[in-house]
Amino acid sequence: MRILMSARGVRGLAVMLLFALLSPATADATDTAPAPASAASAAAAPPPGAASSSTSVYSDDEVAKSASQFFSTGAKELSDVLAKVLKEKGRPVAIIRGEEAGGAIGVGVRYGRGELIFKGGQSRKVYWQGPSIGFDAGANVVKTFILVYGLPNAADLFKRFPGVEGSLYFVGGFGVNYLERGSVAIAPVRFGVGWRQGISLSYINFSREKRYNPF
Repeated sequence: MRILMSARGVRGLAVMLLFALLSPATADATDTAPAPASAASAAAAPPPGAASSSTSVYSDDEVAKSASQFFSTGAKELSDVLAKVLKEKGRPVAIIRGEEAGGAIGVGVRYGRGELIFKGGQSRKVYWQGPSIGFDAGANVVKTFILVYGLPNAADLFKRFPGVEGSLYFVGGFGVNYLERGSVAIAPVRFGVGWRQGISLSYINFSREKRYNPF
């Protein structure tokens, strides 16, 4: 009888051990079951810094109000220039408010600095420089209001942007031209004496820090 009880005890102990060994594996399988769904979600998520179709953009009224405040004028010439850019390029994802100075005797240089402001509120200081072919001689200082298109993040701005041939548009004291690189386009609106119409034959090189080499 004792031998029979011992056999049953051994059998019961073996069953308990087997159950104990299988239980963690079952729990792990349960815990990891949702992993494929999580992996699929991660794969579907856009990469960091990628442009999104829901990227916030400035409305026409916001652009007009900001430009008018920046230039301290609501002149019709400014409205005409902005209307042209907004019609041809649409609504910008960011703007740059700044100033630039330069000089030329046929061929010149220009240097600028300003603040890049995304619609969502992110901002940072930026600098730019570059050569230009102008139609005048002398120096100038102008205020510059730049509309920025297709820029997914600030890091993608720090490149060289060549001018688009034939894009120069000038009304009164205001002028604008387009510069593009890949899917990113910028439209600098300038106001000031002698801002040099030859800027359409130039490029702008943006940088994080001030640079003296225009190239």
